[in-house]
Amino acid sequence: MTDTYAIRFYRIYDAGDLIDLDLLERRLAVGHTTARARFTRVSPKSVSMGAPPLVMELPPVRVTIEGREWQMGTVARIYDIGAISLCFTLEEEQGTPAALQVTALQFAGQKGFDPLYAAFLDEIRQVLAPHIGDIPLDPDFYEDYTIHITDRTDPALDPVVVLLGEDIAYSAQTRDDTLKYSSSYGAADRTILSWDAALLIGPASPGDLIDLIDLIEYALVQTLEFRYYDRVLTVQMERMYDDIEAAEKRTRFVRTSRYHGIMTRLMETQADISEITDKVDNLIKITEDVYYARVYAMALSVLRISQWRASVDRRIAVIHRNYTMLSDEVNIHHSHFLEVVIILLIAFEIFFLLLERLGAA
Repeated sequence: MTDTYAIRFYRIYDAGDLIDLDLLERRLAVGHTTARARFTRVSPKSVSMGAPPLVMELPPVRVTIEGREWQMGTVARIYDIGAISLCFTLEEEQGTPAALQVTALQFAGQKGFDPLYAAFLDEIRQVLAPHIGDIPLDPDFYEDYTIHITDRTDPALDPVVVLLGEDIAYSAQTRDDTLKYSSSYGAADRTILSWDAALLIGPASPGDLIDLIDLIEYALVQTLEFRYYDRVLTVQMERMYDDIEAAEKRTRFVRTSRYHGIMTRLMETQADISEITDKVDNLIKITEDVYYARVYAMALSVLRISQWRASVDRRIAVIHRNYTMLSDEVNIHHSHFLEVVIILLIAFEIFFLLLERLGAA
């Protein structure tokens, strides 16, 4: 048997808005190699997903580390929810599990990749700009993850060392915590997930594990999107409080007008983000394949996506409460205004009635 290992280095960014993949695919058909992602081994009826991401093959890159040059394939995936995934793939066709551990330590923490990702972000911008306009990719806001793949276990391969990126003597508690999220389908395979890395062991080539790898990527995309919109809502809330404070210093009439503007913006923000988060929630659903459903749920758990989702929900609830409060305040102002108008009308009516009687006298 020929030993094989691979390492996939991911960084996922947000484009700031939804993307029409059908339109983009048609426009990129000339001059670029594109395809739609699909599962290869899982039955289609076992997976429910929205729009499959658009896959773009990019030129390979060369990376030199500790005197050795590596060639890596490069792939970009574009999601309709506004996420862009960049992946560099290192593959060694005659590499033992022990060699995987050595290579993993050399690239621990995606060492040396910052310039590569920066260059490819610029390239992605240039490719997409003529078709969907300039996209506000923040190079410092991303979700990164590294997936290590080997075809067999070996006493020389320590999963904890590979996942944590440091070759030291770990405590039993650290080992238990690191190996907590682990699952197997057969006797010879194993999937271990940690918060920023995974180790996939299976008696097959790295390409045969692509469905599992894709599931992990989908979970990463969902995590990134909830982190992104948590940040967007934080900024919106800060602006909301500042605007309310500024409005309260104005006269009643101006304050009511300002409240109307704040309410309109809050309503639009709540509607837009609720729509997008629903799309993120429904990015993919595993319906029938028990093992893939288990791995996907494990990925969501280790990435703490429920905490990010809950944070987004809390912020939306705060915005909704403030919208209700402002709406009540505006209604009170309107009621007071109507009361004043009614009193003035009555006063005018009495005044003219008195004038009429005085004139008659």
